[in-house]
Amino acid sequence: MNTDRPDTSRRRFITAASVSTAAALFASQSLGAGEVDAPPGPSSLALNKSDTAVVFIDPQNDVLSEKGISWPLLHESLKENNTIENMESIFKSAKALGFEVFISPHYFFPEDKGWKFNGPLEQDEATTGEFARKGRLNLDGIKGSGADWLERFKPYIEDGKTIVVSPHRVWGPETNDLVLQLRKRKIGKVILGGMLANMCVESHLRELVEQGFEVAVVKDATAGPKHPEWGYGYTAALINYAFIAHAVLTTDETVKAMKRG
Repeated sequence: MNTDRPDTSRRRFITAASVSTAAALFASQSLGAGEVDAPPGPSSLALNKSDTAVVFIDPQNDVLSEKGISWPLLHESLKENNTIENMESIFKSAKALGFEVFISPHYFFPEDKGWKFNGPLEQDEATTGEFARKGRLNLDGIKGSGADWLERFKPYIEDGKTIVVSPHRVWGPETNDLVLQLRKRKIGKVILGGMLANMCVESHLRELVEQGFEVAVVKDATAGPKHPEWGYGYTAALINYAFIAHAVLTTDETVKAMKRG
């Protein structure tokens, strides 16, 4: 005779089902290689230039150039993902197909040295002078600096059509006007890539989803740091993309979806 109360049995069933679902999810993830299966049904997210835009985060020298401050932590992931070439492929496709392109850059200004506290990576950026500029309205010395665009991306960013929004000040777009600029153009879907996978890209993903946008992350148009103490940021990002994004695509899948419209 079963003496369990109905609510107790139901709780046990729900708990068992949740554990089984979680086990199945993580069994499908190949964490050793830094790969995580995308959420199901990515092709169901239509990418049409009428309501979809490309948003690239921090396409700047300090995170993409061999001379950049963060190169030692990023170069392996950039090579493994073919990140720079894939970002350029999306730039080219967006321009050819008529998709709007937005850039959310990262800058630090002299007055930021007065900040009284920082997180671990913020402090590292402040100490090394990453993304440093001489002033908000001062472009002296920016050409070729770590804060400048990667040279091969300049033809796409400086074509007079790309929208460069105000800089985000920590990781996400809460501190800039990206959301406003997207909404003013009636953009409801975002193709997201850039740097760093587990920091600014993931933070933009989270806030854009909170703001009601549908987001497709291009998983090989980004890269993450391999930190000797903190771990591999790219793997952490892929796990969270799978839970949060409406689609997690490769560059090839993204370009094909953009062409289908």
